[in-house]
Amino acid sequence: MKLNVYSPSGEKKEQVFVSTELAEAKGSDKLIAQAILANLNNLRRPIADTKDRSEVSGGGRKPWRQKGTGRARAGSTRSPIWIGGGVTFGPRREQNYTRRLPKAMAKKALQIVLAQKIKENKFIVVSEIAFKEIKTAQMQTFLEKLPIEEGKILLILSKTNPTVELSAANLKYIKTVQISGVRLIDILNYDYILTDKEGLNKIEAVFGRDKKSKKKV
Repeated sequence: MKLNVYSPSGEKKEQVFVSTELAEAKGSDKLIAQAILANLNNLRRPIADTKDRSEVSGGGRKPWRQKGTGRARAGSTRSPIWIGGGVTFGPRREQNYTRRLPKAMAKKALQIVLAQKIKENKFIVVSEIAFKEIKTAQMQTFLEKLPIEEGKILLILSKTNPTVELSAANLKYIKTVQISGVRLIDILNYDYILTDKEGLNKIEAVFGRDKKSKKKV
């Protein structure tokens, strides 16, 4: 399959080939759901943290003697059955929510959502993305010239580019990431994918054709 490559001024410059694995990937909704759940779990950080009996204050000595008071035996006011005592089996910050998804499944899920963007003509490739100075207005003008309608944009950079990244920082509808930082939930949450030719080549290398599928010459 071929993709149009646009110049920074918004004109069609050339066409580039995209591998079948990337352009025509198909799969089940269950796989996408698993990948989304893994993404969200890996982003989750444990916040709730209860104190157990070793962390609450008090309880330095036995509240009353063992026998002869008519009351139940008690060894410490830190006991979970006391008001202000420690919590038994409460949520802890040590809890690990990480969910590991096999690499092949994660890659396939990314291929499917990228293929969907390509089919919807929402995968935009520009010959080059480079600014001489940091200017939000320059980024806005650049985006207005491209075939992008109203919607959020995920700008995938092939390498670190502070000028481009800072020019887009004040625009709420655009997010810049590098290839290593591309997540499935970002692709789903943003309407358009924007990258340059070098970025497309890296996307192909990382998410495109599988090395095992290449025929030996």
